[in-house]
Amino acid sequence: MEANVRDSMTGGLRLGIMGGTFDPIHYGHLVAAETARIELELDNVLFIPAGNPPHKIDRIITDANLRFEMVEMSIRSNNNFKVSRMEIERTGPTYTIDTLRILKKTFSDQELYFITGTDALKEMLTWREPEEIIKLSKIVGVSRPGYDSRNVLSKIFKKYPFTKERIYQLEVPALAISSTDIRSRVFNQKSIRYLLPEEVRLFIKTNHLYQSK
Repeated sequence: MEANVRDSMTGGLRLGIMGGTFDPIHYGHLVAAETARIELELDNVLFIPAGNPPHKIDRIITDANLRFEMVEMSIRSNNNFKVSRMEIERTGPTYTIDTLRILKKTFSDQELYFITGTDALKEMLTWREPEEIIKLSKIVGVSRPGYDSRNVLSKIFKKYPFTKERIYQLEVPALAISSTDIRSRVFNQKSIRYLLPEEVRLFIKTNHLYQSK
């Protein structure tokens, strides 16, 4: 991991990990990260744009450097938010377990909190080494109000009983916004204003992102 990111977060006790494709990043991601930071008393939240996510090989993903730039411009006003290129610079498929092992070694004095959507959480049992993931980091499942996550969690708890003490649930209203919908709106020439930071909206427009499938 780059030294400036690591050095800027030394001394904390709890580190939130916000992974994702961020194609593009939007207010749902930002509100989820801030809600987790406040509710779980996290010292910082580290955004890690995915390099080559193995679960999204069925579609073309925007260049990693462009996605990184969109995250960077979105979080610069929040001193508790950081961004890392660690997955972008890693060759081959990027698996969550590999990232967490590196982070646990780098931030050995901090408790890790992996923040993910409940929709992604239901796929956790299919991830590489899910039990080890939950041992390395506590899991924060964020969902929109009204979403029933009991079925998702019961499957995880049944297979790994110890996880009941390591998985938190948070409701985030802004999660009704999705990157998929934003890409679709751009493609269909619909407005995406107020769904994501204005700087990111202009970046998408300037770079002609999502105009073709």
